[in-house]
Amino acid sequence: MARLHAELPRWALVVWTAGNVSERVPGSDLFVIKPSGVSYDELKADNMVVCDLDGQKIDDGTPASLAPSSDTAAHAYVYKHMDDVGGVVHTHSTYATAWAARGEEIPCVLTMMADEFGGPVPVGPFAIIGDDSIGRGIVETLRDHRSPAVLMQNHGPFTIGKDAKAAVKAAVMVEEVARTVHIAKQLGDVIPIEQQHIDSLYERYQTVYGQKS
Repeated sequence: MARLHAELPRWALVVWTAGNVSERVPGSDLFVIKPSGVSYDELKADNMVVCDLDGQKIDDGTPASLAPSSDTAAHAYVYKHMDDVGGVVHTHSTYATAWAARGEEIPCVLTMMADEFGGPVPVGPFAIIGDDSIGRGIVETLRDHRSPAVLMQNHGPFTIGKDAKAAVKAAVMVEEVARTVHIAKQLGDVIPIEQQHIDSLYERYQTVYGQKS
């Protein structure tokens, strides 16, 4: 988890202490998340925080002074209501957050988007940080959607995956397509991909692409 957090500044997805990665602990009702307000260069295995699915920190030997991320309630809600999710990531990456500020979904105009997201990247509702409102918005938006990313309105992207690494990859990819589509729209109208082609591309990428064990 500490190493995966280092991927966020590496790909310029966060500034200062913003953003977080979490991962479900297999076979339990627990997850591990970044401590609140700790800089990325100070993160290590010993200061990751373990929480239950109510978002409460458990006594696992980490210092009592280390509070979990301010987004913990959102992560907990996702794990509690989406059993297939093993990792959650939140960033304020520039281009994806700019789309979120407009409350506008990213249209599926790139084969990369069809591969990774299976269609457009949707927008979730405005929600205030602090309780599980953001988590509810994430679940309501992504539960029946193929996209592993949602742009929470006026806030920024959240991504999910089978594990934390997959969710980090989705965070990297959503920023890439947000940037590319934004630039394309400055040049003129973008060309949507037909749904039949989106479906075919998504199926191929999800089942054929890459090395199989």
